[in-house]
Amino acid sequence: MEKTNDSMLTEFVLVGLSAHPQLQTAFFVLILWTYLMILLGNGVLISVIIYDSHLHTPMYFFLCNLSFLDICYTSSSVPLILDSFLTIRKKVSFSGCMMQMFLSFATGVTECVLLGMMALDRYVAICYPLRYPVIMSKGAYVTMAAGSWVTGLLDSVVQASLAMQLPFCANNVINHFVCEILAILKLACTDISINVISMAVSNLIVLVFPLLIISISYIFIVATILRIPSSEGKRKAFSTCSAHLTVVIIFYGTTFFMYAKPKSKTSVGPDNQDIIETLISLFYGVMTPMLNPLIYSLRNKDVKVAVKNMLCRKSFSDEM
Repeated sequence: MEKTNDSMLTEFVLVGLSAHPQLQTAFFVLILWTYLMILLGNGVLISVIIYDSHLHTPMYFFLCNLSFLDICYTSSSVPLILDSFLTIRKKVSFSGCMMQMFLSFATGVTECVLLGMMALDRYVAICYPLRYPVIMSKGAYVTMAAGSWVTGLLDSVVQASLAMQLPFCANNVINHFVCEILAILKLACTDISINVISMAVSNLIVLVFPLLIISISYIFIVATILRIPSSEGKRKAFSTCSAHLTVVIIFYGTTFFMYAKPKSKTSVGPDNQDIIETLISLFYGVMTPMLNPLIYSLRNKDVKVAVKNMLCRKSFSDEM
């Protein structure tokens, strides 16, 4: 343990899987490959949406924001994760740790809110198709996306500011791959009731409330789809929502496991619970952003056609 005190704390030590060195090489290769797939998949999806004018709609605007968020989220943490696998004890400066925590938390919160906005978009598209262009005007959907980003940044400012004011005394060893806020709160040598209350309020606003919006939206969506007389119409209507619903289930499943119940300070020694939470966090941090573009691409005919058209035009240009 690095000896320091609350007034002289200048760095943290990331533990990660140092107690399981046999897993580090395998995880390094897996995460590096996953990160490259995240950059490629989300980058292609953003390029296709920008390139094809047929995809300049509210749904794809939100999807473009989601892909950009996934790139930002993983880029704020994955390089640190990869570096931690290369050294037994990875030291991170206090300011660097707080900055990484701020960026990861901000993008994570933004994604929670954005998924709620995307559910509202699908609700209007299915339940009020004739009024959809009027309700979801450019001003409306741009404001909804901007509101998601602002909410994420403001919430992260609050949580990071409270965490930065905590005294950490002699304990600066984080049982995690990255500077994750719950792992940092465990290290404080003071009462963290304010932080726990703040996290609970944050969870209510950015986890429970968006999930409530998503649930209510899909109740109305399903009710509307069931009233469609033809089976083909039902299939087409549901296909416009299935990708979003799949992403919501994966994202919220892992997020609720990590953040639904803010944990108070516990022992710093790595135990089975720490390892399980770390691996779940790893899945939440890298696997979900990799799956998102695959889910939207494989289940969306318009995206597949746009990718094919872009590749064909690029091949034609190269031949010229």
